[in-house]
Amino acid sequence: MEPRIQYAKTADGVSIAFSTLGEGVPLVHMPWDVPLSHLGLDWQLPPMRRWYEQLAQKRLVVRYDSRGSGLSERDVSGSPEACVFDLEAVTNRLGLEKFVLFASHGCGLVAVPFAAAHPERVSHLILWCCTARASDWLGDLAIRALDALVNVDWETASETWARVLSGVTDEAEARASAWYMREATSSKAMREGIDAFRQVDVAALLPDVRSPTLVLSRRGFRARDNVRIAKELASGIPDAQVVMLEGESGTPCLGDMEAVLHAVSEFLGDGEEPSAPPEPPAASGVCTILFTDVEGSTALTERIGDAKAREALRRHERIVREALQAHSGAEVKAMGDGFMASFSSATRALECAIAMQRAFAQHNESADEPIRVRVGLNAGEPIAEEKDLFGTAVNLAARIAARAEGGEILASDVVRQLVAGKGFLFSDRGDVVLRGFEDPVRLYEVRWREGE
Repeated sequence: MEPRIQYAKTADGVSIAFSTLGEGVPLVHMPWDVPLSHLGLDWQLPPMRRWYEQLAQKRLVVRYDSRGSGLSERDVSGSPEACVFDLEAVTNRLGLEKFVLFASHGCGLVAVPFAAAHPERVSHLILWCCTARASDWLGDLAIRALDALVNVDWETASETWARVLSGVTDEAEARASAWYMREATSSKAMREGIDAFRQVDVAALLPDVRSPTLVLSRRGFRARDNVRIAKELASGIPDAQVVMLEGESGTPCLGDMEAVLHAVSEFLGDGEEPSAPPEPPAASGVCTILFTDVEGSTALTERIGDAKAREALRRHERIVREALQAHSGAEVKAMGDGFMASFSSATRALECAIAMQRAFAQHNESADEPIRVRVGLNAGEPIAEEKDLFGTAVNLAARIAARAEGGEILASDVVRQLVAGKGFLFSDRGDVVLRGFEDPVRLYEVRWREGE
């Protein structure tokens, strides 16, 4: 059933539409951007509806439309100060003394000052694709193009936003996103919103944020230099966490929504015991097998000693397990300096492998002892016995991993064909003879470094 729309009155007399879903710890979900939200249409679009329903499984989700958009009073403009009035009106109307605050894009420029001023009210702060400086956003070429188009051709501007800024590649999703933007707000409100936020800079307030903070973004989001901006934002907030997910969409419910929800749930804890890791798939199904192996682990131990080598291997274990958890991988077994894991999806397996190598590369930039890891993948129908997997598909995956160099991801042709059209880049390594296999095996290197 669609949530009931209610209204709250702001301190300056503006009517703000809001709704609630679920029960438990309150999570206030700010509008997608300023001014860009529509409570009624959110429920009509399947990805958005699933997003809110999943969030509300463990908590009370509070949504509202900012002034100038959606079902709220439309013929008013929104300055950063006025947007704080919107947030205060809804939370006060519901009597929320303490809540999780979720902000995305431009709403981060409102959430940060609010959290800094009200640490007693914001239990946790989640910032999705946000920045501390509007100039980081408005200086991007794609945003500047949208800026110029808003008053000239609203339909073309919305289409540009959907395809370029949101990272939407599916044509149907792009059309739906553009339609949503046109229905949610007007060109006049968008123009006034951009002008009102153009000079906003909240970087000086970041050290004053005392709430536990999670900075979330996607590496491939094309609207701006997202990795740099996310790291700068997190570094300014005491003890903030930063999680960079794979994908291109700037909307959390498009692309790998489950990875976003998992990061949010892990950050919040949700007051529950951690869920058990996925079980290895049964023998009757096709799965993708992934092996990791630390290059030169024996030499590493001889060079730096048992204690320091064990510390390096613990770092390897932590990075691998975090990547498996984020991409729904099932750890089959750990083997000292390597792991065996399984996935029901070849796409998730490759995304996990790429996330691992990027995490190791980031670690190695400042580490005294770099960790270079081989990764190999194959897909097939293994035999499952006592929570372990056996058979040709498993043996081949292990041999492929052994063939890789540290920092490489090698995959069989089966894996490459399973993810055809998903945007992965492969380099043909040709036919290779692997120990224990009579026929040569075609191998492909997965390109994961930015700029490759």
